[in-house]
Amino acid sequence: QVQLVESGGGLVQAGGSLRLSCAASGRTFSSYAMGWFRQAPGKEREFVAAISPSGGSTYYADSVKGRFTISRDNAKNTVYLQMNSLKPEDTAVYYCAASIGAYSRRSGQYDSWGQGIQVTVSS
Repeated sequence: QVQLVESGGGLVQAGGSLRLSCAASGRTFSSYAMGWFRQAPGKEREFVAAISPSGGSTYYADSVKGRFTISRDNAKNTVYLQMNSLKPEDTAVYYCAASIGAYSRRSGQYDSWGQGIQVTVSS
């Protein structure tokens, strides 16, 4: 397993942007598919985006497609989530996760999780 630590969250106005980072420990980061999930108060955790181990393939939830971009830097053991045109409904705790298998929208596919970071979008 890898240890994951998210950063970059905060409060932003609707229409603004934030970039989340997730730093991973360990030497095998490039072997893991990575995903971002989010959980709003009173709701279940939902898939946001995922990226293959090489970074060559990405996958997005329909609700964020065209606004969010997932990327990774394997030399820095870091995955990013660039969030543009933010909406109040994007408010949630965002989690990054690592999967030794293929990238997936299913949370059960992921082996390691970060502690989560709050993103709040005001209207």
